[in-house]
Amino acid sequence: MASLAPVSPTVPPAKVRAASDAPPALICRNLWKVYGANADAFLRENPEPTPADIHAAGLFAAVRDATLEIRQGEIFIIMGLSGSGKSTLVRCLSRLVEPTAGSVFYEHQNLLRMTPGELIQLRRHKMGMVFQNFALLPHRTVLGNVAFPLEVQGLPKEEREARARKVIELVGLGERAGHYPRELSGGQQQRVGIARSLAVEPALWFLDEPFSALDPLIRHEMQNEFLRLQRMLSKTIVFITHDFDEAIRLGDRIAIMKDGVIIQVGTAEELVLTPASDYVSAFTGHVSRAKVLSAGGVCVPAVPGEALGPVVAARALVAEVAEAVLGSELPAAVVDAEGTLVGKLDRATVIANLVGGGQ
Repeated sequence: MASLAPVSPTVPPAKVRAASDAPPALICRNLWKVYGANADAFLRENPEPTPADIHAAGLFAAVRDATLEIRQGEIFIIMGLSGSGKSTLVRCLSRLVEPTAGSVFYEHQNLLRMTPGELIQLRRHKMGMVFQNFALLPHRTVLGNVAFPLEVQGLPKEEREARARKVIELVGLGERAGHYPRELSGGQQQRVGIARSLAVEPALWFLDEPFSALDPLIRHEMQNEFLRLQRMLSKTIVFITHDFDEAIRLGDRIAIMKDGVIIQVGTAEELVLTPASDYVSAFTGHVSRAKVLSAGGVCVPAVPGEALGPVVAARALVAEVAEAVLGSELPAAVVDAEGTLVGKLDRATVIANLVGGGQ
């Protein structure tokens, strides 16, 4: 039998995943956003209303009883179809939209109890936000746009421009610091938006479909840039998208929403293997399972004393180990991070996940 020393996947993962035991950075409990007259009074009198109750009262619930814990340093994806409530939820988490009921905690502080002044300071110094609309100031250069939030903070010109230049270099636009937005491509403008958000050195970063307006090639490049920045900066990120392929590529965990409700939260692999509903299945059905499922997730128990071939890491994706498994007459030995055998992976399983639905 092959040695069970752990080996690296054939292709390195696209990103370093946040630790599953990392402490929560942002928590929301039983969060509601209901539009309409006297919505807050309605929720006080009806703490667990049904959709029929809400409709009968002439109200509309954009977010319904949402509870989440977002870990320190993770990229947490929120996704759903248009109108599912994902953008409203993120705006409630940052209090750009005032929740109707519930609580939001960041660094053990309830954001819903903060004064306007405290909230302004939190946004200026600890939160970054990037939206689909770049919203660059057309009369300011790249440097002027990126330095703007630091100007709002009251930093001296020399200090804010020095910090802005560092971030501009970080996103690869150093040579365009003196250009105006009209002189930049769509991808470059998006980088300016990201740089402006990073200039305040946020610990918590909200991104609402930041790449959806870009063409596919530029979008892929921006995803690469985003992952590069995250490897360097390790931010806690809440990222909205309606694209499951993008969610797989970028996210540590994914929350899927429908009609204001969080249907399921999990890793991409968990959503594919154990979807909570047909709605979740619809999001995952078109995705190549080999790019989502890990060797450890699809392996089967090995028989004691069974001859095994190449050794592959349990955390590696099926697509990453396919060549090694298909090139061997014997099933691969699947090992965990400590080198302990957790199962075997054979050709049939790999082929099923490469070309079919897999099981």
